[in-house]
Amino acid sequence: MDLIVLDTETTGLNAADGHRVIEVGCVRLANRKHTDLRFHSYVNPGRGIDPEAQEVHGITEQFLKDKPVFSEVADHFLEFVGGSELVIHNAPFDIGFLNQELELTGSSVRLEDICEVTDSLELARQMHPGQRNSLDALCRRYGVDNSGRDLHGALLDAEILADVYLAMTGGQTTLTLEGAPSREAATDSTESGFRNDVEFPVICVDETELAEHRRWLELLGPDSPWHEIDQAGNVPQR
Repeated sequence: MDLIVLDTETTGLNAADGHRVIEVGCVRLANRKHTDLRFHSYVNPGRGIDPEAQEVHGITEQFLKDKPVFSEVADHFLEFVGGSELVIHNAPFDIGFLNQELELTGSSVRLEDICEVTDSLELARQMHPGQRNSLDALCRRYGVDNSGRDLHGALLDAEILADVYLAMTGGQTTLTLEGAPSREAATDSTESGFRNDVEFPVICVDETELAEHRRWLELLGPDSPWHEIDQAGNVPQR
């Protein structure tokens, strides 16, 4: 099943308040790699745009005047996404808006009935509990370039989310700790959690510490597994 990463822009925050979709952007991934297949359309919502929403995406009512209404692009959209796995950041938001748009066209189709839906925001919250998991925060965490994201845009955000999702689900990533060795400099032993290029000191006990150790062994009793370790001679001495 191919992955389709999807994003929308809308006139406002709540579909139940009559807000509408004004942009849909989708990118298709095959075998966890980008393809050239895209679906992108601006949509004339037939209503005004909240100022707060316009500050986020920068799309104006004037710009949308000559764009198609959703019913004109619905069939092409459904053909593109049908039977795929949709990856969406905060999926309930976008799915709610798109299902409303489909309903307004007279369609009985609901996206969750024809697609598998993966919410990348919920996945990020499971992977990084208690941390910021916005798309921008995830870009910083996974080293994904979002320098061109001055304003939100459905197709641009879908492209960025695709890279973030691949990084999130591609296995363990390099920790970005100051002073830590880069992934390129890591040896095979480093990847497995061990290093063979460092000589670690051996700390030995003195007679006083050894006597205290023996006293604790007596307190623990003869059935303690530490007696076996002690008898094996694994307590280093000076």
